[in-house]
Amino acid sequence: MEPSATPDLTDSPLDFRERLALGPGAVLFCRAAAALAPALLSEIAKIAARAPFRHFTIPGGREMSVAMTSCGTWGWISDARGYRYSPLDPASSQPWPPLPPLFLHLARKSAEAAGFPEFLPDSCLINRYAIGARMGPHQDRDEHDLDAPIVSVSLGLAAVFLWGGGARRDPLRRIPLGHGDVVVWGGPARLHFHGIAPLKAGEPPLTGPFRYNLTFRRAR
Repeated sequence: MEPSATPDLTDSPLDFRERLALGPGAVLFCRAAAALAPALLSEIAKIAARAPFRHFTIPGGREMSVAMTSCGTWGWISDARGYRYSPLDPASSQPWPPLPPLFLHLARKSAEAAGFPEFLPDSCLINRYAIGARMGPHQDRDEHDLDAPIVSVSLGLAAVFLWGGGARRDPLRRIPLGHGDVVVWGGPARLHFHGIAPLKAGEPPLTGPFRYNLTFRRAR
């Protein structure tokens, strides 16, 4: 992806009509962000030019298969000290790039459509999945504000979303995610386990052999 000028699309309507309830507090909006994908990818390229994608190391010493960067007031990092949010990019010791207005528009409208009208994210984790990359089932619990939902946007390669319950032993549903799909979970579903199965090969025209995932949170 090459950075380019992005038109102001913050008044763009989003299509939340096709939805799949995943349980109380959780919903999948099919292709809701597809029309905004070129502009979203342009913003990702700008962010990555300032805060490049990198493979963090988890506390056990293993390198994550997913490449990551962040934007907003807080960015998520991982190293030998553990998982946490930081106001500075450890690679540059500079603040993370700000959340683009288009990102905020998408996150707030998606949360509102899912029944969370007061959502104001201060962090967006941007994950880049290559073929074979995965994310093991986990809870998003590093945020101080667990009353705010998570908004997750998929772009590019198709994926299988692993959706569980509040305990690690709960069964995992396998839910296909396509380009432009948006998943929102909060309230009783906020601490449900979730992950991504290893990505299968493909090469969508906008992203090549990659999946990009935006996850909006209220970190503080």
